[in-house]
Amino acid sequence: MIRVAVLRNPAAGRGRHAKAVSGALAALTGADRAVEFLDAGTVDAARAACRAAVDGGVDALVAVGGDGTVHVGLQAVAGTGVRFGVIPAGTGNDFAAGVGLPVDPVAAGRVISESLTAGHARAIDLGHISGPDGFQRWFGAVLGAGFDALVNERANAMTWPKGRRRYDFAIFAELVGLRPRRYRLTLDGEQMEQDAVLVAVGNTPAYGGGMKMCPAADPTDGLLDVVVAGPISRLTLLRLQPKVYQGTHVSHPAVASYRARTVGIEAAGITAYADGERTCPLPITVTARPAALRLLG
Repeated sequence: MIRVAVLRNPAAGRGRHAKAVSGALAALTGADRAVEFLDAGTVDAARAACRAAVDGGVDALVAVGGDGTVHVGLQAVAGTGVRFGVIPAGTGNDFAAGVGLPVDPVAAGRVISESLTAGHARAIDLGHISGPDGFQRWFGAVLGAGFDALVNERANAMTWPKGRRRYDFAIFAELVGLRPRRYRLTLDGEQMEQDAVLVAVGNTPAYGGGMKMCPAADPTDGLLDVVVAGPISRLTLLRLQPKVYQGTHVSHPAVASYRARTVGIEAAGITAYADGERTCPLPITVTARPAALRLLG
């Protein structure tokens, strides 16, 4: 009997995928498996439930939701050998797209079910963050440590307005105060210092609902892609934003791209975000961990 734990986020995608998710969950059932649902009211409770399921010997953990739900699940399964499935039901679903999973929930449920029956899983790299005071965190998609992180930090501190409008206000406020910061980057032991407005580290290409910040990132090559935008004006940043969705921003002369197994990032006043989730203040060390995840599908 295959034991499967399912982490559900009812609020993912503002409930738009509720019917499709029901179909996806139905596809997971079978005579050869026992399905246990993990419903938690807070992120901390969800992490604890996932960890308890993995420690309790489940064969697979399936995350139903967006990149935030995936991020929670990764903390429990990374490096354990427990298989991991994703039923995309969020707003962006960038991790699922970046690792080649179906973005349709029902199709994803079927693929996971077939993989469980066949005993098949793919090896996928993950990023690992080490930060101040012993902070440790895994991530699957992209880590932001510049303008994008500042926008997230400001939006999360706002109580008004609600929803996506918070991010519009936060973007405007950060644009008004846009200034380059001095970064010290260490790429596989080689140090460099430069002024920049954005530093992103990608295991997969996209974040923020399809923004291909690290367009060449490959979650099976054992490397992290690093994209750095140097000192640019507000107008240039606004002009570059649409190009991020095609990944063509990397051809701009102010944007540099690198690849490394280990990336150190130091700058004042920045809290890094990974998979859209708050992590810790800089300085951090980000490391590619090859084949840290066994992915269903």
